[in-house]
Amino acid sequence: MAWGEDEKKTRKTPYVRVRRIPAGKFHRYANWTFKDYFVHIDITLKDLIFGNICGFFGFLAGLITSFIRLTPKKNRPDVIFLKGGYVCLPVGLIARLYKIPYVIHESDVVAGLANRLLMKRAKKVAFGMPLSEEILEAHPNYVWTGIPVGPEFKPVSPTKQQSLKKAFSFNPEKPLVVITGGSQGSENLNEAIRSILPELLKFTSVGLVAGRKHYEDMTDLKRYENWDKASLESNFRMWEFNTTMNELMGSADVVVSRAGATTIAEMSALKKTAILVPFERLPGGHQEKNAERLEKTGSVAVVSDMKMVENPKLLLDEIRRLIRSPRLREDMAEKFHKEARADAANRLADIVLEVGQN
Repeated sequence: MAWGEDEKKTRKTPYVRVRRIPAGKFHRYANWTFKDYFVHIDITLKDLIFGNICGFFGFLAGLITSFIRLTPKKNRPDVIFLKGGYVCLPVGLIARLYKIPYVIHESDVVAGLANRLLMKRAKKVAFGMPLSEEILEAHPNYVWTGIPVGPEFKPVSPTKQQSLKKAFSFNPEKPLVVITGGSQGSENLNEAIRSILPELLKFTSVGLVAGRKHYEDMTDLKRYENWDKASLESNFRMWEFNTTMNELMGSADVVVSRAGATTIAEMSALKKTAILVPFERLPGGHQEKNAERLEKTGSVAVVSDMKMVENPKLLLDEIRRLIRSPRLREDMAEKFHKEARADAANRLADIVLEVGQN
């Protein structure tokens, strides 16, 4: 629509007002033995003791701020959307106090602590991962919406995939494995790749997103990244972080990743063959459960993080198996893509509007 001069003068620019509310994170680690608390004494002191003390006071500050913000009736919204996690708990508890309806979105197969505390009073609980018919029937307020991802995360054709490989300076005729531990990176994944990289490069190109937190520790691998002017002479590239992950993962024949819900949604939308290495020490083990759920349907391959640390060859063998099995990769990618919900954002918006209007 073209705006006339008079309309431009009177038109109000839409904006979203942001009001910050404190919150406190409570650190917990799954699968820790009694010995681990002493072996990882730096984590025990920093996160589990000092971090949780700070988290408790952050939570109290969040409750007080939420109470102050929502007490005046003119400030009370018709509906509150809670994305999940500890940052939503103070707001959700005060919303419950004032009987303000709220909608929760839980990305993982299993709900985190904050969401479990809020779910019973939620008008709707939207899940990012598919739920069984039994669960949906037992909980009428549960719904599977999927996880919203950017429109750029969509399947690429074989021709486009080759073009993307070439754009990243890889041989378009050679298979490509992309390994990512997220924006911060994964120390265990990085170390496993360091161990098996010489063998990997014998049968595939490799792209490693080492992550902002761990990149400096991995710079020795730059010796494998050989350039002749602007041309990549080797089959390896490493990034600290890549801002076009949709294109980088789109260029891959196999993606190796942690099992966070958003990354899973992005790979599923891209119709990728994936190897998930879930981080097993997160509270609730939600990454393990995400991976287990998808492995049962044949959508992904899974390698245990702890077993990989002890024997990186397990990851090497799984990558080799998939690279050498194009038809298996195609079958897995098809099944994985069925988990994607391209309309997730619209479905969530419709639910929030419906709750707010009733």
